Amino acid sequence: MARRAAVAAGPLGDDFSFVSPVAKYVLFFFNLLFWVISMVMVAVGVYARLLKHAEAAMACLAVDPAILLVTVGVLTFLITFCGCVGSLRENICLLQTFSVCLTVIFLLQLAAGVLGFVFSDEARGKVSEIINGAIVHYRDDLDLQNLIDFGQKEFSCCGGVSYKDWSQNMYFNCTASNPSRERCSVPFSCCLHDAEQAVINTMCGHGMQARGYLEASAFIHTNGCIDKLVNWTHSNLFLLGGITLGLALPQLVGIVLARLLINQIRDQIKLQLYNQQHRADPWS
Repeated sequence: MARRAAVAAGPLGDDFSFVSPVAKYVLFFFNLLFWVISMVMVAVGVYARLLKHAEAAMACLAVDPAILLVTVGVLTFLITFCGCVGSLRENICLLQTFSVCLTVIFLLQLAAGVLGFVFSDEARGKVSEIINGAIVHYRDDLDLQNLIDFGQKEFSCCGGVSYKDWSQNMYFNCTASNPSRERCSVPFSCCLHDAEQAVINTMCGHGMQARGYLEASAFIHTNGCIDKLVNWTHSNLFLLGGITLGLALPQLVGIVLARLLINQIRDQIKLQLYNQQHRADPWS
């Protein structure tokens, strides 16, 4: 209101600007940082995809970590591009696009969190589908294989619901018709490891699916990763809340700065129009 009153009261100097350099360049460098990060993400994702065999890469396209990295990187690149150029060039259209995209992403994240909490059973089922799909393509993608092995080691688990879920994989399938040497086995990441063991026995999971829970539990983790993940989530709510806040805070800062800069640019345009009209008609 004070700025509009100043415009209405009389002409201001040509060197005066409502646009704050602080807001402008803070938003610019804020987006520039994430712009660079997004380009690195895309480069790493594309490089990872190019290293893979074409047939294997197409077989596990839906669960490929490299595809996820490229997708997130491209989306981040486009959004931060609008923020970078829009703030530097004081372009209202680009700034509005940046602000709207961040707002939509923030609301989608919020909705996903609420729906995941309210419909926990459905969310659990979706996670189970993702894990089962990853198990099926375990041998098709080295990145996916390393990711699964890391998760099973960290959470001390095996499979989705139980270690016998590995029968869904064609190499570990426990049917008599399976000619694979790994028939009825589980990955070595399921095994109970001795801290003093210098060399990891990668064959420690051989034939474990053919054994009962009690017998197999002496050699491998028999509990599935879904229950372990749920228990870990319940035990680390404060950590997850902090991570969520850390992800949401930059988005909120970007939205606020973009809206502030848009309003300042609009006030500056009104001031320029007023000064032009005053010069053309000094008696107005």
